[in-house]
Amino acid sequence: MGVPTATRPERDRAGRARPAGSFVVVLGVLVAAFAVTAYVVPRSARGPGSEEPATAPVAPAAVRTVNHSVVYELLGAHGARNVTYAAAGSVLTQHAEVATPWSTQFTRVGPAGRTEFYSIAARNPGPGALRCRIVVDGVVVAEKTETEPDRLFSCAV
Repeated sequence: MGVPTATRPERDRAGRARPAGSFVVVLGVLVAAFAVTAYVVPRSARGPGSEEPATAPVAPAAVRTVNHSVVYELLGAHGARNVTYAAAGSVLTQHAEVATPWSTQFTRVGPAGRTEFYSIAARNPGPGALRCRIVVDGVVVAEKTETEPDRLFSCAV
C-alpha cells in the first residue's frame, strides 16, 4: 500500500480554492431538473414532431351537488347575545342581540357525500334557560340548553 499524496485544490481566477466536485454537483442538479420537467410536462403540450401523439384534453368530471335546508333556533325567555353562526356558503354571520324565540333558515349547497359543518353560538343573558337547536333537512341534529347566566355556549355538528 502506498501513502496517499495530497493534491492541491484547483484555484479560480481570483486565486481562491475551488472544490473539485462542484462542477459535478451543478451538472447533476441540472440533469435532475431536466428529468423532472420532462416527466411533469403533459404529453398533450408537446409540440409537433414529438414521437408520442398529442392527446385530447380531459374535461373535469361533473360533481353532483345536494341542497340542505338548515334552520338555527334559539329559544328562551330573555333573548340572546353575541349570536354567531355559519350560514349559506359557510359565511360567518353575527348579531349583537336577538329576541327569542329566534330562528334563521337558509339552504346550503354542496358536493354530495361531503360532511357539512353547522354551528351556532350565543350568550345566555339569563336568568333562565336558553336553548339552541340545529335542524337539517327537517331532522334535529344538535340541541343544547344553557341555564347559567352570561355564559357563552354553542351547538355544532
